[in-house]
Amino acid sequence: MVSMRHRHLKNAIEEFCFADHKIAMVSGPRQCGKTTFAKMLLGERSEGRYFNWDDAEFRRLWVRTPSALIPPQQGKIVPLLVLDEIHKERFWKRNLKGLYDTLQRPCDILVTGSARLDIYRRGSDSMMGRYFPFRLHPFSMRELNYRDVLRPDDVLQALFTRSLRPEKSSLKHLDDFMAFGPFPEPFLKQDARYAGRWRQVHSQAVIREDLRDISRLPDLGRVELLAALLPERVGSIFSLKSMTEDMEISFDVLKRWLTYLKAVYYIFEIKPYSRKIPRSLRREGKVYLWDYGAIRNEAARFENLVALHLLKTCHFWTDTGEGVFDLFFLRNKEKQEIDFLIVRDDEPWLPVEVKMSDADVSPNWRKFAPMLPCRRGLQLIRKAEWKPHDFGDSQVLVAGAAEALNYFA
Repeated sequence: MVSMRHRHLKNAIEEFCFADHKIAMVSGPRQCGKTTFAKMLLGERSEGRYFNWDDAEFRRLWVRTPSALIPPQQGKIVPLLVLDEIHKERFWKRNLKGLYDTLQRPCDILVTGSARLDIYRRGSDSMMGRYFPFRLHPFSMRELNYRDVLRPDDVLQALFTRSLRPEKSSLKHLDDFMAFGPFPEPFLKQDARYAGRWRQVHSQAVIREDLRDISRLPDLGRVELLAALLPERVGSIFSLKSMTEDMEISFDVLKRWLTYLKAVYYIFEIKPYSRKIPRSLRREGKVYLWDYGAIRNEAARFENLVALHLLKTCHFWTDTGEGVFDLFFLRNKEKQEIDFLIVRDDEPWLPVEVKMSDADVSPNWRKFAPMLPCRRGLQLIRKAEWKPHDFGDSQVLVAGAAEALNYFA
């Protein structure tokens, strides 16, 4: 069984925030492990306090005397103050800034939230210079097997030389991800009936509670209907026009609802990459779920699994100062496609194709590889495989996902 006591963000937060006593802002999906992670850091510190917005006594202190929340310091250990879900309060940024700016002694502060922490403020109560933001994802392959994350400059060399020893547990982990999804509770429980029930409750909570907290939508039931239709559209070009017809709502309403679903970490969207790609799509994106266990189609679920692994890698590298990493896909008007493209500082870095079982190199590589400045590509398949293929001065590695995903975050 995998321990909940290790998450890859631990070292990053200690390096970027706690070393200089800056505020650590950790956002992520509901029940991805933020509270457990925060309490783990608190337990290691031995000095500190944990507060959750749902506690009435904490709310009173937060409004009246925020300074009373600061843990007492005993000895040389700097205390840790954990503030969970405080973004539910309207003026949380103003109060947090005041608390931080009036500290009489060093105190590390960790703020967590399941809806996106929009920490940018205009004018006098800007939080700039006082914090670093981080995004905590559900479990991934590497987080189960390794205690560190490779730096981007090392990944391609390690991947294409197969420098990691294949983990025997990886095939089972991949099967478990496909069966139970990536969220800690159903993944660790290893029970299909429990996972199904957990998923129902989780989905309702995200929409009925998290979405309610950030919006004034009068009909959340209609948003739940939209959410129920999304799994069957994963992996395909997402047609706003088709969805407006199915839902019988306007284009603007649909876009607003989708924006809210992104904000509460229910879905994420990947856009087409079009720079120097002739006849590329420019607008239509693809939608994926944070909890891909809800997807019935196995091929679409596998593609979503890979998408979330790659997104987690992009977020981790961006949040830890390795550059700005974004996830796109490649598709032209002839419907030729490479499923994903990692872009580093606005330059294509690694294209990734996903196939359930086809170990033959996709013919689409011949179309897109000459257009990209990066000379390496990756094709992930569901079964065990590891074979490089040369295309002129480019190389495509066809690899089993269970092994290859260990090279990412």
